Amino acid sequence: MAPPPATPEQWLRVFEAAVRARDFAAGRTMFAEDAVAFGTWARAVVGLDNIVREQWQNVWPRIRDFRFDADARVRTSGDNAWIAAGWQTQATGPDGHPFSRPGRGTFILERRGGRWLAVHSHFSLLPSQSDAAHGRLPGDASLARHDS
Repeated sequence: MAPPPATPEQWLRVFEAAVRARDFAAGRTMFAEDAVAFGTWARAVVGLDNIVREQWQNVWPRIRDFRFDADARVRTSGDNAWIAAGWQTQATGPDGHPFSRPGRGTFILERRGGRWLAVHSHFSLLPSQSDAAHGRLPGDASLARHDS
């Protein structure tokens, strides 16, 4: 077994490899038992067993080519760190055609017993910039229907 990641940056790359390989056991070693997660599938999940069952097992088998963007932001202070990173992946749509599925993720890590463990993660798809997702601006006459 490989040694645990020595830095938060290494943690991110090892977790990326676990997701790509759909290696739930490896992913579990990187999260605290009491972790809390927000995801693209599950709204809010408390506890590692629930994170694996309600988020990872519903998403990881559906995606491929998962990777974090190279420009991840990482800050460390003592035994605490945070990571904010964009990510890219591919999935297959209902029509059978592949599509890109970009998003962003945030992690809070704690060093416990000499190991960096995620105590919180938040994954989200990139936000939509559409009126369909956010509604129209009040008074936006260009969007109003005019029937004659």
